[in-house]
Amino acid sequence: MADVFAEIMKLREGGIPAALATIIGTKGSTPGREAMRLLVRADGTFVGTVGGGCLEAEVFEAAKEVMRDERTRTLSFRLNEFDTPENGLLCGGEVTVFIEPLTVPTLHLFGGGHISRVLSQIASTAGFRVEVYEDREAFASEERFPEAAALHLGELGESAEGVLLGPLSYVVVVTRGHKGDGEVLSGLAKARGKARYIGMIGSRTKKKILFKKLQQEGVSASWLTQVHSPVGLDIGAMSHEEICISILAEMIAERRGKLGESRVLPSMSKSKTGPSPDLKSR
Repeated sequence: MADVFAEIMKLREGGIPAALATIIGTKGSTPGREAMRLLVRADGTFVGTVGGGCLEAEVFEAAKEVMRDERTRTLSFRLNEFDTPENGLLCGGEVTVFIEPLTVPTLHLFGGGHISRVLSQIASTAGFRVEVYEDREAFASEERFPEAAALHLGELGESAEGVLLGPLSYVVVVTRGHKGDGEVLSGLAKARGKARYIGMIGSRTKKKILFKKLQQEGVSASWLTQVHSPVGLDIGAMSHEEICISILAEMIAERRGKLGESRVLPSMSKSKTGPSPDLKSR
């Protein structure tokens, strides 16, 4: 069991999805006993056991589902030929297994300005593992982002293209200007995998102009439809802190399957009274 817990720590530090199955109850003769654990990694490998055989195979499949939807499950198995005739389980006992997700979503945060610094702090507090990407050394420091799991210094477009995305990947694009935002989106369109969420700060006007340019450069219109821009839920946010809370709220809503249609920040969609917040200070 020590190996299981040590591996859990490694997986959490690396932001790698996993699910832990624990036997929480037994009755009669069973191949496993209470507190036996099976840790299933996202790549299909595992550590530990809940007794082996057909029981373990079913628990393994259920663990993969738990990783996908991040919802716990409590499963009961009767190990006899009547309830599981195809598996030939003849122990005669009953086993109850609790399966929980050990998933840590990762926020890939492109840009190291004011918005990013606040968003990194509150996202980390909310349980997101944060990685920051910047092309300016002064803005990619541990002093500026002490809670970040990783800091990446380099050309933004190349960094975006090299990101490995998946169902636990959340991306927020808030570089110091439209050019940088476009380079990041272009790189993300070429990256491996698909992010759960991509948000870009800015006004509707910025979105229209930038998306048109990206399509001319070869980024598909269908890929761009996944980008949330203007970013954040409509809570009337004005300050940097409020804007970051609205962005985090939208990410959480997406994670928990509660994201609705009303998600646009009015303060970011208005251009008559001056530049949008992303142009003032990032």
